[in-house]
Amino acid sequence: MIGVNSVVKVRFFAVLKHLVGKDELSLEIEKETTLAQLIEKLQEELPALKDLLSERRILISVNQEKAEKHCLIRNGDEVAFLPPFAGGAAQSRA
Repeated sequence: MIGVNSVVKVRFFAVLKHLVGKDELSLEIEKETTLAQLIEKLQEELPALKDLLSERRILISVNQEKAEKHCLIRNGDEVAFLPPFAGGAAQSRA
């Protein structure tokens, strides 16, 4: 069934949430869409994310597993975008 659309949940964390203005959205995509294609669609629909997504410094997960750009996105999947982050300062245990 080529051309049947799917709906995925897209979640944004930290600074990405502020850039988009919401923490999640539902996105309709073509069936057999790859993560790379979904990113292109987001860059078109959310220009505020274009530079960050192009820099490839964002961790992307699909259904809470780190995903590569060739990953197929399926109906009902959750795709999350997380900016780079660092840990807090180490505490001394003296």
